[in-house]
Amino acid sequence: MNICVFLSAADLDERYTVPAREFAELIGKGGHTLVWGGSDSGLMKVVADGVQQAGGRVVGVSVDFLRAVTRPDADEMVIAKDLAERKALLLTKADAVVIMVGGTGTLDEATEILELKKHALHSKPVVLLNTAGFYDGLKQQFRRMDEEGFLPVPLTDLVFFAEDGASALAYLEAVTSTAAAESTGA
Repeated sequence: MNICVFLSAADLDERYTVPAREFAELIGKGGHTLVWGGSDSGLMKVVADGVQQAGGRVVGVSVDFLRAVTRPDADEMVIAKDLAERKALLLTKADAVVIMVGGTGTLDEATEILELKKHALHSKPVVLLNTAGFYDGLKQQFRRMDEEGFLPVPLTDLVFFAEDGASALAYLEAVTSTAAAESTGA
């Protein structure tokens, strides 16, 4: 499975890097491919390192103005013309999406992916990985949107909230294997 991960390129505290490394190792050991923003810095580097060290592939999608910080040993690196094309390419190359901790760029990517899914412009599973309670406030806001009728589809159809990498990956493997079985009529 190609798992797109949206996350920060910042250097972060161990409460974020340790769980990110553990999740990355699960991706690699599971034989999955990381599809990510291509950066070789901060949390993006931690995850790419973990996936590669565990035997997985890494496919980066960056933009020209960030070319200087791209990972030199990525299995594949695509340079998009702008951030909009980058997001579209990341989604195209992915079978599933995981949103990890990050700043405004990650939040922008998360809301766009969910908006596209809301309008049935993609049907890929989306997981919000709530490491160290980072997204507690956002999770509460999404629930309020759902309860008060702001979402035309149930929140559970848009996103799965996971508290750790193991439950995130278990969910993705379960839904993708179910979808594959349904598409083959098994």
